[in-house]
Amino acid sequence: MKQKKTSLTQYLIEKQRTDHALPAELRLLIEIVSRACKTISHAVSKGALGGVLGSLGSENVQGEVQKKLDVISNEVLLEANEWGGHLAAMASEEMEAIYVIPNRYPKGEYLLLFDPLDGSSNVDVNVSIGTIFSVIKAPSDVAGREHICEEDFLQPGHTQVAAGYAIYGPQTMLILTVGEGVVGFTLDREMGSWVLTHDNITIPEDTSEFAINASNSRHWEAPVRRYIDECLAGTEGIRGKNFNMRWIASMVADVHRLLIRGGIFMYPRDAREPNKPGKLRLMYEANPMSFLVEQAGGMATNGRERIMDIQPEGLHERVAVVMGSRNEVQRVTDYHLSPES
Repeated sequence: MKQKKTSLTQYLIEKQRTDHALPAELRLLIEIVSRACKTISHAVSKGALGGVLGSLGSENVQGEVQKKLDVISNEVLLEANEWGGHLAAMASEEMEAIYVIPNRYPKGEYLLLFDPLDGSSNVDVNVSIGTIFSVIKAPSDVAGREHICEEDFLQPGHTQVAAGYAIYGPQTMLILTVGEGVVGFTLDREMGSWVLTHDNITIPEDTSEFAINASNSRHWEAPVRRYIDECLAGTEGIRGKNFNMRWIASMVADVHRLLIRGGIFMYPRDAREPNKPGKLRLMYEANPMSFLVEQAGGMATNGRERIMDIQPEGLHERVAVVMGSRNEVQRVTDYHLSPES
């Protein structure tokens, strides 16, 4: 007999009903986000045929040029999630301020943060991109207040109750954690449903593959240069083995690779802008990806401390990122903490 495939809905219901791992409201919220990702996937797949390639000529709050698909994806996620009654507010990498659920809709107890289209600079060259999302609970006193505010979002990553990403590549996949490991679903385009294809995703502790933008090497801090130099030395160096370098310049794609087959992904701070702690956004990228990596048995730090222990000070705060196979991340972190570095 052919084994029945498990859908995202079935997986979430079993987590709710059997394992008591998530409340019904959170289950419904995840399903709404997943449906929005299907819509974004469809828009991405159209490419030039749908007139969605290219830039708008506008900039987001970080001063980055917005692609047409950045704005489309942001609107899809806002419209899909504002009316369900599961959220009190949303925050997006593409918007300067938070988006409070309009009064005409019921409000829920969760807050949703997202990067609507990570790696969008790769859209026009048909490289894998994705949507990253993170769910936290609103502070308990929100119900008694007239307004929710930005400070309600400023919670360390370890308070997340769910996180995941959709990757739009040769297959569209949804990678998810609700705090009980990491699972992956593949979009069956004919049926229009997410099907469980990767159960209990685990990152190997050791790896011989690293991902970093080597063009910035002259700007790196000494601990990063030390680690990469050791990797590049190969079998003749102190590591005694050869390493491969991979760099896609799409965080979703680079992290997806290490979740599936191991590796270390690094986007360290550098000397170009010494006043900035890093390039990637803590709330929209680093925290949700760190949650996934840790749930898969990996490790995620900013080079000195666990990313999910960092207390955010702003909605669009940036952070250095070192994540992936535990033993390699620990080595890089030790180098940063060593007085020799």
